[in-house]
Order: sequence, then structure tokens, then C-alpha cells
Amino acid sequence: MLSELHVKNFALIEKADVEFKEGLNVLTGETGAGKSIIIGSVTIALGGKVPKDSIRKGADYAYIELIFTVSDPEKLRLLKELDVYPDRDGTVIISKKIMPSRSLSKINDETVTAGKLRDITGLLIDIHGQHEHQSLLYKSKHLEILDRYQDKKSHNLKENIAGTYREYQRLKERLSSFALDEEARLREMDFIRYEIEEIENAELKEGEEEELSAKYRLFLHGKKITESLSMAYSAVNTELIGRALKEIEKVSSYDQKISVIRDQLFDADSILNDINHEIASYMDDLSFDEVEYRQLEERLDVIHNLEAKYGKTITQIFENLEEKRIRLEELEDYDHLKQETEQEISKIQDKLDQLCGQLSYMRKQTAKELTKKIKNGLKDLNFIDVEFSMEFTKLDHYTSNGYDEAEFVISTNPGEAMKSLGAVASGGEMSRIMLAIKTVLADSDDIPTLIFDEIDTGISGRTAQKVSEQLSSIAGSHQVILITHLPQIAAMADAHYEILKKAGSGKTTTTIRALSEREMVEELARLLGGAEITEAVRENAREMKRLAALKK
Repeated sequence: MLSELHVKNFALIEKADVEFKEGLNVLTGETGAGKSIIIGSVTIALGGKVPKDSIRKGADYAYIELIFTVSDPEKLRLLKELDVYPDRDGTVIISKKIMPSRSLSKINDETVTAGKLRDITGLLIDIHGQHEHQSLLYKSKHLEILDRYQDKKSHNLKENIAGTYREYQRLKERLSSFALDEEARLREMDFIRYEIEEIENAELKEGEEEELSAKYRLFLHGKKITESLSMAYSAVNTELIGRALKEIEKVSSYDQKISVIRDQLFDADSILNDINHEIASYMDDLSFDEVEYRQLEERLDVIHNLEAKYGKTITQIFENLEEKRIRLEELEDYDHLKQETEQEISKIQDKLDQLCGQLSYMRKQTAKELTKKIKNGLKDLNFIDVEFSMEFTKLDHYTSNGYDEAEFVISTNPGEAMKSLGAVASGGEMSRIMLAIKTVLADSDDIPTLIFDEIDTGISGRTAQKVSEQLSSIAGSHQVILITHLPQIAAMADAHYEILKKAGSGKTTTTIRALSEREMVEELARLLGGAEITEAVRENAREMKRLAALKK
């Protein structure tokens, strides 16, 4: 679960530290207090887009830190597969540092890419915001929901389809290469033969370019090398060392220390003699041959020209040569290979059709189960006479995800025809539909923490009560964090947090704090009574809290 949230210098938040609890965590506050900033900070830390002006005015950077506690063995195993190793107590720390020029994400102090961050956080938390209501208008989202629900049953089949589809696409691309008339085929064959001959005639060897380049550099810089070696030879003057050695030898018997100096001079004389011999030998071998120089230059030109045409290195040229030989064989045996490829495509189409058919059948059977559960969930959310189903259409082509197109359809009144969600549902109804879907998925995907933002859009009264009970039910097996303005939902809170905006000393700040039992009642009274909170309103709030406790 998400156990802690720490925010510093983000938007209106100067500093906020929150410890979330298990069960239902509710965030409330006055309009404009910055409730969305709290959820926004979590979303950004999990890899969401960083909006402009995220850094608090006057600060150098913004910092967001999420601390998760993971105890489920399967989750720990999956995290380790992603190279994330929680501490001994199961702690995973996700942090985001936002700077003016860039942002930096870390997991347990290790910098991670956006892709890896999404993979990891997808195991730990699911954020549902207002934009997801709108995503229900797209058919592709509906099929995604169905596949997510049946993932454990269909995972291997879908992987098989994806692999088979890749092979199918490869064969189709190969077949398209046979779409030539006779004249074009002969023309391509001639050109490839020319290219093969050009490469083969060059008689390239692995490592040849490096060896020739080294020799060429010696020739190119031969004069400078000779001058420098001559000066070095002159500078290494052994005559003076020899003279010094003779003088020291005369008095070395008088003192042991002088003997040590003599030995050192002897060693130096020996080393310098060896160096001089090495320099002289190198200079004897060093000669400039104009003919050899030109041959080197011409050979390197041949290699560089071939690299410009066929690859950046000799190894890549050889790889290109092999591809050209294969292509030439294909063109020479054109009709047979084309027929063979067509037969392979026919076989793989049969396999794809069988696999996609299996997946489609599985989806249709699972869709009956899923839509029945969603329908029951909608009834619990005050859709009295609702019908909810899923319609399938077979595409006229294959995809890596099968050949199905699917769409949820709904009827909210008796006798009405089933229609797409976008044609029927209002904003408030869309929120409840998504909540019903989330409730069903929560039982199947085992994501420990769910965050709901604006789940109560467009609802009130009895419907609000139904939504609060549904959320409380989800919180029985998951940690739920949500923002609400409805007292019916707030009353169900296991942990309640108040978000406040304060202005003073020329700045505005948003803070968040956990409420005590007494303060929870007071906040409920504010939600119930508005501007004036009377004792009767407080008593009503206490009664709501008591009834909520009985329904958990």
C-alpha cells in the first residue's frame, strides 16, 4: 500500500507529509483549497506529465516522494523481475525531483526511465481520474478492460497470437518483395550481381582497415617522427654519464654511500645505452617508400568507398554481401520462392485464424461474466432498470491482439434499445459506470492501492450513499484514496484528511493534515451545513458517522 506521501515546493505546497492508512482514505477541503494538487503530485511521481509552473515560486526545485509497503510474495517476485529489491520491511521508495530544465525519477535511490517507472508502479497503484471517464467513449478501451479482466486465462494465448502475427507480417513483407515484373526482376538481378562482384573483387579481410590505417599514420607522420627521434637520440647523452662514472669510481672505495651512487650511475648508463640502441634500431627500420605510401592510400580509398555504399565497417559490408547473395538466390528462383512464401502465408493464416477464433470465443464467454458483474455493480450504484452488455465485431484483418472489436452497450431505462456508452451516459453516470468496472477489476487484478479523483462527479442523494457503500466495499480488500465533496462518502472514511489553503505574508500555501474522530465529525458537518454549522448539523454528522460504521 501507499504508506507515506512527502511533497516539497510543488505548486502551492511548501511542505506536506501524509501517512496514509489501510482501508478508505478520504481527502476533503474547501473549493480551491488544492485537493487536486495532492492527487496531481502522486500522478506526476508515478510518471505523469509535469505541467508548467509545478515548482513553487521562489524555489529551485520541487520534490515528491511516495513510500510503498509491499508484503504480497507475488508482488515482491514481480518487482525483483524488474530489478527492484524492496528493503527488508518491504519498502519501495519512488521519488521525483522536478527542476526547471528537467525531471529525475528514482526508485530506491536508483534512477529509472519513464518506461520502467510505469511498469513498476503499475504493480502497486491504479489512479482513476476524470479523464478515464472519457476514455470509456473509445471502443479500444472496452476490449482492454475485458482482456485485463481475463488476463490470467488468456495471457499465453495472446502471446502466441502476437508471435504468430509477427511471423505473418514478416512473410507478407517477403511476399511484397516478389511483386516484380520480369523486366524489373532482371534489372534488379543485374544490379545485385554488380554489387556482389564489386565487394568480392575487393577481397576485404577482417581487421585489414585498422592495420592499414596504423601504417598509413606512420607514413603520414614519418618526417615528424624522424625529427623527434633524432633529437631524443642526441639528448640521451651517455658520454657525460660515462665521465661521471669514471670520476666516482676513483673515490668509491672511501665511502659506502659513494659506492651506492656509483652503482646507480652504472645502472643509468646501462639504461641509456639500451634506449639509444632502441632509438637507432627504430630509425633504421623507419623509411619512407613513396610507392608503398600510394598503395596504402589507394587501398584505404577502396575500403572507405565500399563502407560508404555497403556498411560502416568491413564486418557490416560482409553482412550486406550475405544479404545480397540471399536476395539474388531469391530472384533467380523467383517463381518457386514466391509460391513457397504464399503457401507459408496460407498456413500461418490458418493458424492465426484458429488462435484468434479461440481468443474471440474466450472473450465472448468472459464478457458474459464480466458484464453480468458490472450490471450488478450498476444496480448497487442506483441504476435501477439497467441492462449492460458487450457487442463484438469481427475485423476484416488480423492484429497482434486478435481480430475482435468490442464495445460496451447500455440501456438505463426499460424498453430502451442498447446503445453505446457515449450516446446514453451523462458525466455522473459515466463516473458510476467506471466505478462499477473498477470494482469488478479490483477483485481480479490485485493492485493494492486505488486512487479515485472526482468519482462523485454529478451524483447526490441516494446515489451518493450507494457510491459510498461501494467504495467502502472495495476498501475492504484494497487501500483506497479519494477526494470527495460528498458527506455520504466522507462518512465512510477509515482515515480522513483535510486540505487547507492559507494566505499570508505575501504567499499562499496548501497544507494537508489527518483529522481526529472529533475533527472528522466537524468536517462532515461543514460538508453538510455549508457556511453555518449548527449543533443540529453536528448531530446529523455524528449520526452519519455512526451509521457508516455499522455498514462497513
